[in-house]
Amino acid sequence: MKGRLHSIETFGAVDGPGIRTVFFMQGCPARCLYCHNPDSWDPAGGRDIEIDEIVHWAVRGMPYYGDKGGVTFSGGEPLLQGPFITEAMKALKKEGITSAIDASGTYVDEYTDEAVAECDLVLLDIKHPDAERFKIVTGRDQETLYRLVDIINRHDRHVWIRNVVVPDINDTEEDIEALNDFIKNIKNIDKVELLGYHTMAVQKYGKLGITYRLKGVPPMDADRLAELKKLVRY
Repeated sequence: MKGRLHSIETFGAVDGPGIRTVFFMQGCPARCLYCHNPDSWDPAGGRDIEIDEIVHWAVRGMPYYGDKGGVTFSGGEPLLQGPFITEAMKALKKEGITSAIDASGTYVDEYTDEAVAECDLVLLDIKHPDAERFKIVTGRDQETLYRLVDIINRHDRHVWIRNVVVPDINDTEEDIEALNDFIKNIKNIDKVELLGYHTMAVQKYGKLGITYRLKGVPPMDADRLAELKKLVRY
């Protein structure tokens, strides 16, 4: 079985607990305003990868994983390749390596249930708790996020919540309270991360000939972000 890969990051320290090998899978149905990997959107982009190569890279990192580290499947949207990542996680489990899925909440299909059942952790990007603003941010309906939450809860998966905070989009106290209300629906939350919006991808959009729709929006102020983090409850 083959998957489509965007890139590999070794010694990753931000995509889940501990030190991790991160496989950024190719293809994403969403068009998030602040996406920093627009070159991962096209499902036909990237390159082929087989499960043996996934295991090879993951095993190389094992001396550094410790008790918390492992593999994260990110993207793009890894659930777009549900059968592949499911089989990859089964192969990793045989090697004693745990797996996390970094999901955008914008895609669910008939293979999602098995993929979630096989993983050890879901990193869930909420995007926005309000349905209309979720669609503005992602270009997708919020129904997929609710369906994914139901699957996660049914399988009792542990979850890290992620929410990118963007000036004038979701940077108010009311926005964080709405996030708090939304995540009450998720059973096993281990961590909530508010991530500050940055502009590091702007040049990449220019090189790809894609319009950057948040042009002129400044990076999220670090002090303001710290204030908002104090309001998070879970």
